Amino acid sequence: MIISSTSSLSTCFLVPSPSDLHIEDGCNQHVVTDRLHSLQKTHVVEIRAQTSFRDKEQKQKLTQSLTLRGEMAQKGVQLDRETFSCSICLDLLEDPVTTTCGHSYCMNCIKAHFDEEDRKGIHSCPQCRKTFIPRPVLEKNIMLAALVEQLKKTGLQAAPADHCYAGPEDVACDFCTGRKLKAIKSCLVCLASYCEKHLQPHYDAAPLKKHKLVAPSKKLQENICSRHDEVMKIFCRTDQQSICYLCTMDEHKGHETVPAAAERTEKQKELEVRRLNIQQRIQEREKDVKLLQQEVEAINGSADKAVEDSEKMFTELIRLIQKRSSDVKQQVRSQQETEVSRVKELQEKLEQEIAELKRKDGELEQLSHTEDHNQFLHNYPSLSALSESTHSSSINIRPLSYFEDVTAAVSETRDKLQDILREEWTNISLTVTEVDVLLSPPEPKTRAGFLKYSHEITLDPNTANKYLLLFDGNRKVTKMNQQQSYSDHPDRFADWCYQVLSRESLTGRCYWEVEWREGEVGVAIAYKNVSKAGNVNGCFFGNNDKSWALYCDTNSYIFLQSNVQTDLSGPPSSRVGVYLDHRAGILSFYSVSETMTLLHRVQTTFTQPLYAGLLLLYNGDTAELIKVK
Repeated sequence: MIISSTSSLSTCFLVPSPSDLHIEDGCNQHVVTDRLHSLQKTHVVEIRAQTSFRDKEQKQKLTQSLTLRGEMAQKGVQLDRETFSCSICLDLLEDPVTTTCGHSYCMNCIKAHFDEEDRKGIHSCPQCRKTFIPRPVLEKNIMLAALVEQLKKTGLQAAPADHCYAGPEDVACDFCTGRKLKAIKSCLVCLASYCEKHLQPHYDAAPLKKHKLVAPSKKLQENICSRHDEVMKIFCRTDQQSICYLCTMDEHKGHETVPAAAERTEKQKELEVRRLNIQQRIQEREKDVKLLQQEVEAINGSADKAVEDSEKMFTELIRLIQKRSSDVKQQVRSQQETEVSRVKELQEKLEQEIAELKRKDGELEQLSHTEDHNQFLHNYPSLSALSESTHSSSINIRPLSYFEDVTAAVSETRDKLQDILREEWTNISLTVTEVDVLLSPPEPKTRAGFLKYSHEITLDPNTANKYLLLFDGNRKVTKMNQQQSYSDHPDRFADWCYQVLSRESLTGRCYWEVEWREGEVGVAIAYKNVSKAGNVNGCFFGNNDKSWALYCDTNSYIFLQSNVQTDLSGPPSSRVGVYLDHRAGILSFYSVSETMTLLHRVQTTFTQPLYAGLLLLYNGDTAELIKVK
């Protein structure tokens, strides 16, 4: 196939195929990628040559010529589009009608326009605003309709809407002149992007059908070798980069290279495997998310029920206390009324007796003033005898305490309730904090990991045996041969239990270290209510079910719990690390030196807050809670 240029150029091209192209009539050999485009009705053929001409002026003239012809053709088509478009819907005329003013519209468009103006009684042309009275009778313009149909058959389309044009973020068609349309495809062979119209030759022309079309891309130039200006179709596995065929002859010579398509196929397989793994993980995670959502709903439901039930029980307690308060009040008032009634009854008797005595006293006084002796003696026997007197000795007035004993009894009950609530509240609070749906994180592997859970712990003087001396901020303890001047306290270890507990309770995840010098030391944790006195077998750490202890000396380790002894092996050290995960029920003891060595781990269930404990056996033995950093 011979395609001649314009008269201004003497060069012609022989184009057997896009991959096998050469120039006749004296032009230097070069690589050209043809693009054949059919412009409706004009049959204009555009050729875009991506090459390097020796004569740059030739290339420029050819480009200008093709551009000019394309612009002329496109402007002609654009004129037809505007001519046969409805000014209301901006689409190609459908069942065209023409008003008396000469403007044409789609039948449905102008009818809808006139329908809106029916209320005014005056109808007008949407373009020139000419009025019509009465409403025009619309008749289809048969000639115009036939012309539009004929133009449709030849490929005429309505003018593109604004959204069809390329914006700043869009990939523009490389072959549109003037305002460019959005590209719908990019060609990896031509290294250009096309709108729907200019892409058509890739579907029609046999040589172009083999080109690789992809989604519109702004990165086509990245497929050009920056050094040789050639398309990069080869992949260097040695350097893991795309190269052109010229690169294989110099800087990548001797490297392992494969066609980019082959490498893509292999990588595509790897990608599919990775995608499959990812999709499996997604499914697993979705199951986990669903499970966690169910857990959230279960937690919320359980918490709501616990709150509701707790409120009911506390309300019952409050109601019970209020009832007891009302009962006490009623009893006090009843007893008050009874006692007041008794006192008033006695008071009335006394008042009556006083009145009678006063009356008698008046009679006697009157009689005493009688001057007539005979009259006095005559009236004296007629005086009534005195009634039996209410002796004051029968009135037993209690000391002025009245109902103060009731107040004292209520106060005592209140104190007991407060003590019960205080003790039970710790258990309630611990039960709440032990609600842990998710598994605890794994136990740390390094000392740095343990130190994240380090706790500042001090010893409680109120628990220290009187033969133990606390000092250095209550962090150190020494076994003495004489008792210390500690006051009595119910929490104090007594007798032969030379032990002390920490002031701070331990919940959650905690880590602390104990260091000792000489002798033997017991490093323990215990409940607050561990036995404080009695025989050694009962109160020593580890000899009961309320404490766990590691006994250490310079050569050996022994673990003791519920009076069951376990001999342990481990590197000798004067420092022991203790790790506690209260919720998980994990207690671990480590020998600490340059490294950390696990000595013993306990898996159990803790039901109360725990306290760190120390036990010293011999005079002069010293242990210290280390300030770890």
